[in-house]
Amino acid sequence: MKLSNWFARDGVERPLLWPCVTLALLFGLNLVVNPNFLALRMLDGHLFGAPIDILNRAAPLVLVAIGMTLVIATRGIDISVGAVVAIAGGAAATILATQAVPSGALIVQALVAALIVGVLSGMWNGLLVAFVGMQPIIATLILMVAGRGIAQLLTAGQIIPIGAPGYLFVGGGYWLGVPCSVWIATVAVLATAALVEGTALGLFIRAIGVNPVATRLVGLRSKAIVFAVYSFSGLTAALAGILISSNVRSADGNNAGLLLELDAILAVTLGGTSLLGGRFSFAGTVLGALIIQTLTYTTYSIGVPPEATLVVKAAVVLAVSVIQSPAAHALAMSFGASLVKSRGVAR
Repeated sequence: MKLSNWFARDGVERPLLWPCVTLALLFGLNLVVNPNFLALRMLDGHLFGAPIDILNRAAPLVLVAIGMTLVIATRGIDISVGAVVAIAGGAAATILATQAVPSGALIVQALVAALIVGVLSGMWNGLLVAFVGMQPIIATLILMVAGRGIAQLLTAGQIIPIGAPGYLFVGGGYWLGVPCSVWIATVAVLATAALVEGTALGLFIRAIGVNPVATRLVGLRSKAIVFAVYSFSGLTAALAGILISSNVRSADGNNAGLLLELDAILAVTLGGTSLLGGRFSFAGTVLGALIIQTLTYTTYSIGVPPEATLVVKAAVVLAVSVIQSPAAHALAMSFGASLVKSRGVAR
């Protein structure tokens, strides 16, 4: 393949190229700082090590991001997912707090209640966007503000401790040596990909993102699909809320899921999903979430002050986004073409 073609087509035929390169560079930097970065050890039947820690902490972000992926694919946005995380955790903790020693039935009830409030939250967003016709950012901003207040009401503005072993196992337990949260995120991603890519649903979502007016004119029930997509985003946010509250053994309506919506949007865009809709990649989204979590781990490991972590994260995201931009691809194509032309002249 000609060099010019490589530069011109790397963002089209290899959309995961730059996310993979970015993740590899972050891993390389960590290996320089800590040669044992990739080392794993088994303790009490559980795997421990930096890669496991990154996967475990990235699991809630992956869950939120796959829901966000489908929302963005329809030309939407959901900035309420952080609040939904807090609502779900608060709802579960409130139910568990009704018994000093929660029974198995009560734990199941808490899990189901958390998922239901997440779906209802997503349905509210979907109703406003698909049927009322509100702009997605305004519709979800309403729940972002109100949802944080609802979470604080559920927890009475306090941090509610959670001590139910069955509930804590969901986000803090291990199965086959791997954290349960990693298994849950993996199953969720694979099941979502199988449903969307294995049926016509993926084609419909892409069509809505490309031209929502045309999809309505050809008879596609675009409103119902958009409604379902926002409902699914609420479900994945609630599942992330369960993992987070289980992992930290408490529900905090003030801080749980705070700014998680921004990390989810960054993960989706880093993975190559277009904010203009019509194009998405679950594999890219997972890579984007891993990049963000690995970057967070890296900044702490190399001694970057906590107050500067967000600045470093923003700089890396900006650099990767610029590299992936159409302008950068056009510049690279022009550079490749001029390089090939200069070689031809030299001959």
